[in-house]
Amino acid sequence: MLVALGTLAGVLAAVRSGAPGGESHPVGAGHAQVPARSAFNLPKVRPYTGDSPVSPGLALGAGGVPMSNSAVQTIRLGATHPPQVAPLRRTVQASLLIVAPTSLSPKLAAAVSRLPGVTVTEQIEAVRMRISGAYTAVLGVDPSVFRSFAARPTGASNALWEGVASGGIAVSYSMGKLDKLPLGGTVVAAGHTTKRLRVVAFGTMGIGGVDGVVSHAVARSLGAPAGNAIVVSVRTENFAAVAAAVGRLIPKGASVQQLVSVVTIGPSGSGMAGAGPLTASGAATAQLAAMLRAAMSRQGMPYVWGAAGPKSFDCSGLVQWSFAQAGIVMPRVAAAQALAGPAVPVSKIQAGDLIFYHTDPTAPKYISHVAIYLGNGWMIQAPEPGRNVEVVPADFGTGFAGAIRVNVAQAAAVAGHAA
Repeated sequence: MLVALGTLAGVLAAVRSGAPGGESHPVGAGHAQVPARSAFNLPKVRPYTGDSPVSPGLALGAGGVPMSNSAVQTIRLGATHPPQVAPLRRTVQASLLIVAPTSLSPKLAAAVSRLPGVTVTEQIEAVRMRISGAYTAVLGVDPSVFRSFAARPTGASNALWEGVASGGIAVSYSMGKLDKLPLGGTVVAAGHTTKRLRVVAFGTMGIGGVDGVVSHAVARSLGAPAGNAIVVSVRTENFAAVAAAVGRLIPKGASVQQLVSVVTIGPSGSGMAGAGPLTASGAATAQLAAMLRAAMSRQGMPYVWGAAGPKSFDCSGLVQWSFAQAGIVMPRVAAAQALAGPAVPVSKIQAGDLIFYHTDPTAPKYISHVAIYLGNGWMIQAPEPGRNVEVVPADFGTGFAGAIRVNVAQAAAVAGHAA
């Protein structure tokens, strides 16, 4: 099956690079933290299970409870008659993103759409710009068409897409909550020009690393090259062939970002963590020890959304930085890190394994938080703004999405690097 891979950092046309975190919501809240000490000298505690009891031998994720499919948070811009937006008729997986620093030819979009296995394409704008001071991946779209590519709760929200059509910006649930953006208020969008945009909704798009969506007109008014990107949906069985064919079609200077990977993940594609068989080898003991020492050395450092060290972190930034200190390449966002190794059962969880959570009600199957298991029932995490990197009892309760054992080669492949 196809599953979403992670981040668009380094691919989108941009003023400069800077990866959004795309993470949200701490776990383990309300539990006592432990003072800084060796990762191998922690007292044994009982992990938190909430309403989801953990039984010996239970596959992590099998008892996970995704957050409820609650309504996307939106506001209206006050127009008596908001722009008409076509209703959502279907949802499709965004499989590939073609991006160039200048406008792409409509003939390229037409050629891509004719490739066997391509189900739908849309020409859009894709850029990185500052939103409320933070570099963010932003798409300029036709709301009537692009809503099909979004996570279903987001795609189904008429108010969100009407707000975008009216000139507002919809930001991801993670960015809205963790960057404390004002729903209904304004943010400064700074591209080649600067504008104040009304925040009309918090809703995850389902494309890792994309944290803002505006209309074509707004994107172009901020300096985005018109139609510099094409989003493509591909049938699973044709994915490899289409990706290769697109690579041959694109002009010099353009690139293709793989937004999905063909893997087996979780039970029935339920959004649980883990890819590949548990028989796959994990990282070396010495590497894991170095990673754990690095993570523990960051205790007390502040959470900053989108930060990846060395002095501030979001949740996946802490994971990526800590593994890097041990020479292991990891993807940037939690949803991609969840594919960096096989799922492990509770009875076999070990220090160095990663624990994942569903925390985004606008995309209930989207993995949006990660922590590092330390052993003896403890985990370390970068929790949320206003709090610091902390050690807390491991949490296998509501929102738990499974755990993995990192496979070095697999992690590098998901990150787009050779191991």
